[in-house]
Amino acid sequence: MSYTTLVDTDTLAAHLRDERWVLIDCRHDLGNPDAGRKSYDAGHIPGAHFMRLDVDLSSPSNGRNGRHPLPDPQVLAKRLGELGITKGVQVVAYDDQGGMFAARLWWLLNWLGHSTVALLNGGLSQWLKEARPLSSETPSPQPAVFNVESRSIGVSVSEVLESLRTNRALIVDARSADRYRGENETMDPIGGHIPGALNRFFKNNLDAQGRFKSAEILRAEWEALLQHTLPEQVVHQCGSGITACHNALAMEIAGLRGSRLYPGSWSEWCTDSTRPVARGPTPSGT
Repeated sequence: MSYTTLVDTDTLAAHLRDERWVLIDCRHDLGNPDAGRKSYDAGHIPGAHFMRLDVDLSSPSNGRNGRHPLPDPQVLAKRLGELGITKGVQVVAYDDQGGMFAARLWWLLNWLGHSTVALLNGGLSQWLKEARPLSSETPSPQPAVFNVESRSIGVSVSEVLESLRTNRALIVDARSADRYRGENETMDPIGGHIPGALNRFFKNNLDAQGRFKSAEILRAEWEALLQHTLPEQVVHQCGSGITACHNALAMEIAGLRGSRLYPGSWSEWCTDSTRPVARGPTPSGT
């Protein structure tokens, strides 16, 4: 059986020694980029490899393409192959922030054509709640060849601009409500949101225990937000293309498949003063 959205802790525990499963630790701290690796070294789920957000899962920023631009597909493919990821391998990603960073790897693998990737539901927090083991040993992967089969699930800034003119896409902003409104902006030089965008804070996809809500609840909540918009017309964005992936995953869990990501997100959008900026509450009042 393959998993394409979520894996629970019992299932992962049963596959820790499965050579066709690759586990990736995606822990990260936006304010301290070295923290994730240090946490991994101190203790991680046995057999897990580490991938760093701003090194493995992003490419360098030039000041105009957002804070976490997409990595070069071939560079990422080489790294994935080094970790033993190839066709048919089940990948499981986790972090300690409700999937905030692990969802980025989920989206990237789908972008490159590898759909057998899932998040550990509840992440490391759930694993520790259940008193499951940790390890400080770095595993030795069996290198493989990762073949890229790119999928068109991302959109460019020019496509977002065109959507404002034609109303052919609905933008959903995954940032917190205050940042969406243009208040308390600490990450980017300008506060606000893309005109017409709706707001769905990514943490609203989780329950009180930090696990994803059920497919039924997510579907009801997302349909209430999107009204009659088709999933394939939805474009996700956030500050830099990270938490927007969480919303994309939530829609997939809900069975609302086909939405896309604007990777540059607000941190790219706001670098050009000719691009329009809106401030205040969401147009729909949600």
